[in-house]
Amino acid sequence: MLPVSLIFTSGVASGVNSYAVVLVLGLLGRFGHLAAIPPVLERPSVLAAAAVLYLGQFVVGKIPMLDSVWDVVHTALRPVVGGAIGVIMAQQAHANPAATIAAAALGGGSALASHVVKTGVRVGVNTSPEPFSNVIASLLEDLGVAGLVTFAVFHPVTAAILAAVALAAGIALFALLASRIRRAWQRRRDARLWRRHGGDLAGVPSPQH
Repeated sequence: MLPVSLIFTSGVASGVNSYAVVLVLGLLGRFGHLAAIPPVLERPSVLAAAAVLYLGQFVVGKIPMLDSVWDVVHTALRPVVGGAIGVIMAQQAHANPAATIAAAALGGGSALASHVVKTGVRVGVNTSPEPFSNVIASLLEDLGVAGLVTFAVFHPVTAAILAAVALAAGIALFALLASRIRRAWQRRRDARLWRRHGGDLAGVPSPQH
C-alpha cells in the first residue's frame, strides 16, 4: 500500500529543511531497522552528504538575510527532494507507475507549499531589528522537522494531520506578516532614495518616520 501519510509529511518537512528529512529518515532506517524506510536513504554516502549539507543549512539559517538567500536558492531543490522521497517510498511499496507519479506529485507539491510559506515567514522575521528572533525561528524549524519526521515514521496518519495543521498555520502567519514585510521593504527603498539624493527628494518621507 502506498504510504500516503508518510509521503505527505516528509514533503511538508522537506519544504522546510530537505537535508534534515533525508538525514533523519536515513538514520532511523539504518539504526532502527524500519521496513518503512527505503534502503537507499540508509547508505553511508547519502547520510554523509545529508549531514554535511544540513550542517551548512544549520549555520546559514541563523544569519539574518543570508537565510533568505539560501531559501531562494533552494526553491527548486526542496520540492525535488520531496518528490524524490515520494518516488522511492512508492517503489519501496511496489506501487504501479501511476501511483509512483502521484507520490512524486504529492511529495513535491507539499514540499513546494511549505517552502513558499517558510520562505515568506523568514522574510518577515528578518524585518526584526534584532537577530535573536531569527535564531529562534531557525532552531524551531530544525527541531520541528526532526520531531515531525520521527513521529511520522511511527504514527504516519497523526503526523500527517499535524503537518497539515502546521502548514495551514504557516499560511495564516505569512498572511499576518505580509503587511510587515511590505512596510520594511518600503522603508529600505525610501532610505536608499534619501541616501542617493542627499535627503532632498521631494515627496519621499524620512525613513525614520
